[in-house]
Amino acid sequence: MTDVRAPVAGPAAAPLAAAPPSTRAGVTDALVPAPRVPPAFGRPGARLARRLGRRVRHGTLEFTDPDGTWRAGQGQPVVQVQVHDRRAYAAFMLRGSEGLGESYMAGWWDASDLTTVVRLILRNLAGPIDVLDRVGQAASGPLDLVERLWPPSPASDRRNVQAHYDLTGDVFAVMLDETMSYSCAVFEDPAMDLAAAQRAKLDRLCTKLDLGPDDHLVEIGTGWGGLALHAASRYGCRVTTTTISDAQRQVALERVGRAGLGDRVEVLDVDYRELTGTYDKLVSVEMIEAVDWRRHDAFFATCGRLLKPDGLMALQAITIADRSYERAKRHDDFIRRLIFPGGCLPSVSALCRSATRSSELRLVDLEDIGRHYATTLARWRVNFEAGWETVAAAGFDPSFRRLWNLYLSYCEGAFLERHISDVQAVFAGPAWRGTLAPRRL
Repeated sequence: MTDVRAPVAGPAAAPLAAAPPSTRAGVTDALVPAPRVPPAFGRPGARLARRLGRRVRHGTLEFTDPDGTWRAGQGQPVVQVQVHDRRAYAAFMLRGSEGLGESYMAGWWDASDLTTVVRLILRNLAGPIDVLDRVGQAASGPLDLVERLWPPSPASDRRNVQAHYDLTGDVFAVMLDETMSYSCAVFEDPAMDLAAAQRAKLDRLCTKLDLGPDDHLVEIGTGWGGLALHAASRYGCRVTTTTISDAQRQVALERVGRAGLGDRVEVLDVDYRELTGTYDKLVSVEMIEAVDWRRHDAFFATCGRLLKPDGLMALQAITIADRSYERAKRHDDFIRRLIFPGGCLPSVSALCRSATRSSELRLVDLEDIGRHYATTLARWRVNFEAGWETVAAAGFDPSFRRLWNLYLSYCEGAFLERHISDVQAVFAGPAWRGTLAPRRL
């Protein structure tokens, strides 16, 4: 996502009525809990928030709550926060981003610009976050040895994936563009529409893989079939793609049938570790985030086994800074708790170490495209709001609307603050001696 964003309308500042969590297609009470803050914590939390507000140095948060209006910080940007229930302060201070998300879903607070709220939180908490990162790094060695003994099972991986992606197609069909790509687009021209930017991303990956009619490409993580269709129709290759999301496989199969590409594209319902055979090229787009850090070695070992010795692998991944990785891999935040259960953002160094440790793959190209993700998210948020009536008709309630507005804004703010990023990495097999295509600007 990019710092140069196309102007978009922010989420409505008016509060939405709180509603019971949706139980539609995988969104359960376990994933969308009610805030766990006793009413007695409201006033003490508000008083503590005012004291802590004196430490804000970058930007201004203007709060309006039952006790009046007060400001934290000074200077630009300025964002208004309406606190309808004082417990919102305690929820955030006691439970961090989880409390922030849960209290927002409950209708305890609203903001004139959710993305800016997230940016100011990240900007003003940089010091404490750095301290936590150092603690995480110091504790990582002993903890890693113990936690590696209990990695998540394939069954839990499948449940986690389905909890997010099997929400019915209504949500994603409304939010995404016609390519149905749920990953970072590349806006080679700021005036590009979302579909064109997604195709530019797909072309970037296909070009880096030097795909052609003689290639058999294996894809780990089908999504809704966008890359498989693009690679088969524009580059003429055969594609074997797999997903453990029932909803995604159904949509992908329908799209392959409509495109008349059934003889070129095979869509499997197989855990990637169970794939067999060898392939000329391999691709995986923003699927590694669903792989627990204890399974990274298994992921790259599988990729090395599937890829021919002279083959190429393209991996697009959302990444976190190396210094934050050790803390983040075992810490539940808003996204991991309420949006992507079991998710884990890798760092670039962690990915490279794992690839080296578990396979003969070697990194031959790396491009950071994170500057484009904020724009992608902003476009998704506009689409989601514009199509809310369709989503609601599919059975989703106002609390789900609030959850996804905050989710999209939260991620947009994190990319704009460079707290996280996105990369396209190319790995080569041990016998590859080719030449990479010139990088597109």
